[in-house]
Amino acid sequence: MKIYLVRHGMDEDGYRGGWSQRGLIEEGIIQSSKLASHLHEHRETYRIHTILSSDLPRAVETAQIIARRVGIDAVYSEHWREMNNGLLAGMPHHEAEAKFPGVYFNTLNMNTSFPEGESPVHFNQRITNAFDLLCDKLDKRQIEHDVLLVTHGGVINVLYYHLTGQKWSNTCCSYPIDNTSVHIIEKKQEQWKITTKNQTLHLCGGII
Repeated sequence: MKIYLVRHGMDEDGYRGGWSQRGLIEEGIIQSSKLASHLHEHRETYRIHTILSSDLPRAVETAQIIARRVGIDAVYSEHWREMNNGLLAGMPHHEAEAKFPGVYFNTLNMNTSFPEGESPVHFNQRITNAFDLLCDKLDKRQIEHDVLLVTHGGVINVLYYHLTGQKWSNTCCSYPIDNTSVHIIEKKQEQWKITTKNQTLHLCGGII
């Protein structure tokens, strides 16, 4: 049983991310299309039966490209969104710095929220709870495996810490998580383990 974590394609630089409503740029569309083609061409290897996705535009657009190519409808949910950065979402960097000087993801205290957003503690709990619920549904066969989940770099990073038993904080080092990278989680001996990290070989024609 496997879960394929995929980070969305490249989005526009120069803006705060989080719950931004900005979508993919052309490069992100190309990246997503290459991954979609790879998954389709190697469908006997991947055996994906369920596609889940964050409902933020950059993830939705990535998931739609994949879903069309592999012929599976995606299911979108707010549970897989990036951290809620509230009023800063999608704001140009220079404007955010002027209005909210020094307010960044890694400068927040763990229990301090972004203005009208969420705190790192809440973000971590939201993601780990969503993942544990997904695993439970897979175990109970309420969701058909294998699953491809299109989400965000911050979400995948939280899951790395969760799955390796490390304590996560917003000042922890980030694992390498490139745009449209694939991270494979497998259930082995009743435990979910990360078996493939940050694979982007589809961008250069390789096999994951």
